[in-house]
Amino acid sequence: MRPEKKYLVEEAKSRLSASDFLFLVNFTGVTVKAAAEFREALAKAGAQYHVVKNSIIALAAKELGLPDMSEVLAGPTGIVSGGEDAAAVAKAVVEFFKARENSEVKLGYFDGKLMNKAEVEYLGSLPSLPDMRAKFLSLLNTPASQMVRVLFVKMEKEGGAPAEAAAE
Repeated sequence: MRPEKKYLVEEAKSRLSASDFLFLVNFTGVTVKAAAEFREALAKAGAQYHVVKNSIIALAAKELGLPDMSEVLAGPTGIVSGGEDAAAVAKAVVEFFKARENSEVKLGYFDGKLMNKAEVEYLGSLPSLPDMRAKFLSLLNTPASQMVRVLFVKMEKEGGAPAEAAAE
């Protein structure tokens, strides 16, 4: 392998392994101005966007032991990776590409599994990590008696009695 190509593969490997997740996107029709706005939105979530040649992505993914992505490596491809919160990054990706006609999310990789476009969109619809933490903390701050009352009301509406629920 030529030194130039080896450098590009190493660079792509660092992009692909920047976080536990990544998204491959088709950036057809994205202007330079829109790409700059996209990079700003991703930077807020701690992620980065880079355009990489498909053959380089395939080589880097193979060297990293990632699943085969060759089915989506056609046309212009960008890599979105980095950041701590996969849901926040997915939300930024989905929001940006929702308004673009020819551009779309090709696939995602999260927790050792390839994700299709619909799964990436679902991940983007989830609350961000800080939102989930805030909801959890508010739940912990709720008095226990209110939680028990809510559970009993729910059981009564479903037609079950508290004694039946305890027996189950």
